[in-house]
Amino acid sequence: MTNLDLIIFAAIAVFLGWKLYSVLGRRTGNERPIDPFASPGSNGNAPGGKTPGKPVELPGRTPSKQLEGPRAEDSKAARGDERVSSSRDHRKLEAVIAQSPEPARKGLEMIRGADPEFDAVNFLDGAKIAFDMILSAFAAGDANALKPLLAPDVLAHFTSAIGERQRLKQILKTTLVGITSIELLAAEMKGPEARVTVKFASQQVNVTEDSEGRILDGHPNEVATITDIWTFARPVTARDPNWLLVATESPS
Repeated sequence: MTNLDLIIFAAIAVFLGWKLYSVLGRRTGNERPIDPFASPGSNGNAPGGKTPGKPVELPGRTPSKQLEGPRAEDSKAARGDERVSSSRDHRKLEAVIAQSPEPARKGLEMIRGADPEFDAVNFLDGAKIAFDMILSAFAAGDANALKPLLAPDVLAHFTSAIGERQRLKQILKTTLVGITSIELLAAEMKGPEARVTVKFASQQVNVTEDSEGRILDGHPNEVATITDIWTFARPVTARDPNWLLVATESPS
């Protein structure tokens, strides 16, 4: 074999190596992301391949910037999908209200009579957002973020738990995978105050670590289904439109 043959074969090897890298060595953006919560061999985004409820997106979060802006027709399609999704969510919450106990539905009517601006569907939608915000702030130990969301006695319980966690130098990491269901349990007017009780079923990952990152409780790959019953209240004559969490309980 001549030196010329060796040079040709070497050039071919380099070219094939470059082609292999161009196909396998670059991310295309279409790769399936690794989901630490998925079971081995699962095709879904949750254990057993089941898709959990869509997590509630906190207001104020900035979406990731795109390197290339969407085309006009893509934007129209996205807006259409958003309207469909919003309409679907609205119908789901209407169904929640329709399936609630009769005393609760009558209570909603009483609240609406005292406050014509009250909208039960918007309330439930806001309750889901508040649920996420309160869980996140509690896990982060952010008492300032909790203050405008909780009644004083509930805030005292939350801040006490946060203080104890800080005293023990522990870190709570909570991930709300999704709110899987929401139920309207009760609604009433208590004097000038409107009260609505909601039951949330959610999938969460809760891990408690010590100051060195060692896990004391929970597991980062373990999704637990948790049920919470929260009561929100608001004086109907108040200028502040926000509702406060006034009571929490777990089902017996």
